[in-house]
Amino acid sequence: MTQVVTFEKHGDIATICIDNPPVNAAGHAMRQGVVDALDALEVDSDIKAIALYCAGRTFVAGADIREFGKPSQPPVLPDVCNRIEACSKPIVAILHGTALGGGLEVALCCHARVAQKGAKVGLPEVHLGLLPGSGGTIRLPRLTDTATTIKMVTGGAPISAEEALEKGVIDRIVDGDPAQTAVEMAKELRDGKLNARVTRDIPVELDATKIASARAKFSAKGAGGAVALRALRAVESATKPVDEALADERALFIEALASEEHHGLKHAFFAERAVANIPEAKATAREINAVGVIGGGTMGSGIATSLLLAGLPVTVIEMAEERVAFATKTITANLQGAVSRGKLSEAAFDATIGRLVVTTDMQTLAGADLVIEAVFESMEVKHDVFGKLDDICKDGAILASNTSYLNIDKIAAAVKRPQDVIGLHFFSPAHVMRLLEVVVGAETADDVVATGFALAKRLRKVAVRAGVCDGFIGNRILAHYARSTGYMMMDGADYEQIDNALVEFGAAMGPFTVGDLSGLDIGWAERKRRAPLRPSQERYVGVADKICEAGDFGRKTGKGYYVYWPDGSKTKNPNVAKYIAEEQVAKGITPRSFTNAEIVDRYITAMIVESTRVVEEGIALRPIDVDAVFLFGYGFPRHRGGPLCYADRIGAANLVERIKTYAHEDPFYWQVPKLLQKLADDNTTFADLNKER
Repeated sequence: MTQVVTFEKHGDIATICIDNPPVNAAGHAMRQGVVDALDALEVDSDIKAIALYCAGRTFVAGADIREFGKPSQPPVLPDVCNRIEACSKPIVAILHGTALGGGLEVALCCHARVAQKGAKVGLPEVHLGLLPGSGGTIRLPRLTDTATTIKMVTGGAPISAEEALEKGVIDRIVDGDPAQTAVEMAKELRDGKLNARVTRDIPVELDATKIASARAKFSAKGAGGAVALRALRAVESATKPVDEALADERALFIEALASEEHHGLKHAFFAERAVANIPEAKATAREINAVGVIGGGTMGSGIATSLLLAGLPVTVIEMAEERVAFATKTITANLQGAVSRGKLSEAAFDATIGRLVVTTDMQTLAGADLVIEAVFESMEVKHDVFGKLDDICKDGAILASNTSYLNIDKIAAAVKRPQDVIGLHFFSPAHVMRLLEVVVGAETADDVVATGFALAKRLRKVAVRAGVCDGFIGNRILAHYARSTGYMMMDGADYEQIDNALVEFGAAMGPFTVGDLSGLDIGWAERKRRAPLRPSQERYVGVADKICEAGDFGRKTGKGYYVYWPDGSKTKNPNVAKYIAEEQVAKGITPRSFTNAEIVDRYITAMIVESTRVVEEGIALRPIDVDAVFLFGYGFPRHRGGPLCYADRIGAANLVERIKTYAHEDPFYWQVPKLLQKLADDNTTFADLNKER
C-alpha cells in the first residue's frame, strides 16, 4: 500500500510530503501520517525547521468525500491542526493549486504560509451546510481583517493568492516546484528570513459593525441564511480564549452536521455526480468539433454563447437578413458580459467572437457535427427545420431540438435518421443556467446520448437524462404545481403573499415574479396549445390569460402581475385584482385567508406529487434526477436538497394524509401517486429508491 505521507531530511531541515491523489484529501491516512511525521521530526535534535507540501496538482483540497456520513477515525483534523500549531519546530506550509476547507485550516495552523502563483485558498464548508470545524473561524481572523474573514467563512468562495497575500492570510508568493520550494522556504524559516508566528498567539479584534451588518443581512434571508448565521456565530467566538473558542467552533460544527441544511446541501452535492450514471454511459461519445444553431433569438443566442465559451466554432442560422444583425449583437453582448464578469479576457473575447458565423444560408451546416434547433415551439415549424437538416447535414451529424415541451419522437419522425435525433433542452439564459435536460427518444442511439452528456460537461452544465413526455421532467412538473398557486390565488391567497412565502422558504423569487421574468406570453401560448387536451374535470384559472389579453407579458412589457417602474421598483398590477374578483364571482368562490405555512405546504406537496409520477413512469431515472433538475434549473432552495429529498423529511405517510385532506376540495387535482402510497405502506423513502436504481 502506497504511503500517503512521507518525510525527508535535508541537513537540519525537513520536508513532509502529502501524496493522496487526486486532490490530497484530508482522509484518515493523511491525518495519521502527518502526526506520525511530526512525532518523528520533533524529537530529532538536528532538525531546525519543517516544510509541509503536497505532491500532484494541488495542496490539500478539503475533506475526503468517502468519509462523508461516517464516524471520523482519530486523529480527527482539529487534533491534527492543534498538533501542527503546537510543534516546537517552526513549520511552513507550501500551497499550490487549491488549499480549501481543511486544507486551508492545516495551513493556518502552520507558522508561515507560502503560495505559488495561481494558487487559491478558501473555506467552502458553507456550501455543504457546514462551517470550518478545525480552527478556521478562530485562526483566520487572527491573520486578516473582519470583512475578509466574514467573506471567506460565510461566502465560501476561494480567493486568489494575490488577495490572500494582500489580506495577510499568506506570507509570500513564489514560483517553482513545491518540493524545491519546500526546501528553500524551510531554510528561510530556519534563518529568520521568513517570519514564523504561532497563530493562536496573535491578538484578535473583530469589527462589531461589520459583524452586525452581516448578521442583519443573513437574518433577512430567513431559512436561506441559517448556514451563514451559524458560521458567523463561530467567527464571533474568536475573541474568547483560544481553547474555548475552538470548543465553540467544534460544537457549532457538530450542530451543523446534524442540521437539515447540511442534509440538503450534501444531497445536492452528490446529485450533481449521481445524474451522470446513465444506461448509455459506456457508449463512446461522438466527436463534436463544429456546431450549428438554428434560430438567433434569446434562447438560440444564449446556446450559441455557451458553445462559443466552451471553445467550439458555431454557425447560427437565421431566417431573415434583418435577424442576422440582431443575433450577432445579442451574442456579442453576452460575450462582453462574460468579459465584464471576469469569465473571459479581452484577448480571449476576440478569439471567441472569431469562431462565430451568423448567416441565413443553411447549407453552411453541411459539415456540422451537431445542430441544435431553437426555433418557435411549433411541431409544424420544427418538422420543416428537421426535414431540411436531414437533407443538408452529413451522415453521423446529431440533430438536436431545444424544445421545452414537444414530443421528441414526433420531431424525429421528420427525418430518415431518428437514431441521430435527441432533445437538448437548455434553460434561459442558456449561457448562464447550469441545467441541460438530455431528452432520449425511442430510437435515439446510445452514443448520441453519451455525446449529449459529454457536451454538457464541456459546457460546464449538469446534464439530466429525461424520457419523452409533455414537458419532460422540469416543465411537466412545473405545469402541475404552478396550478396550485393559481388555485390558492383564486381561493383568497394574495399572489404577492404567495411569492413572499416561497421566498421565505428559500426560493430565489416567487412563482408570479418568475412568470413575469420569463414572459407570461410563453405560458399563454402553451395553455392554448394544450387547451384541446385539457380534461373537463380540471379546474382552470384564467387570470393569466386576461393579463396577456391586455398586452401585459411581464417585465418585457413593463407590466404583468406586477408593474415594473424605471427606478427598478415594482408594485402590484391593480388590474389583476379585478380579474381575480371577476373570476371568483363567476365561479362562486368565497375567498378565505391562507397562512404562509399553508401556502408552502400546498405548493411543495403539488410539486412532490408530480415529481413522484415522473419517477414512477420512468421519465426520470431516479428521484435524485428530479432533485437535480430543480436545483440546477428551477431555483429550488439548495439547502432543501430538491423536492424529493425534501419529501423524505416530510415523510411519505404524512404526504399521503395531506393529499387526501386536500382532495376533499379538488379530487381531480389532488390524487395520491401509487409510488408514494407504496413508500408510505413500506415505510421506505425516495433515498432508498436512489440506492436501488
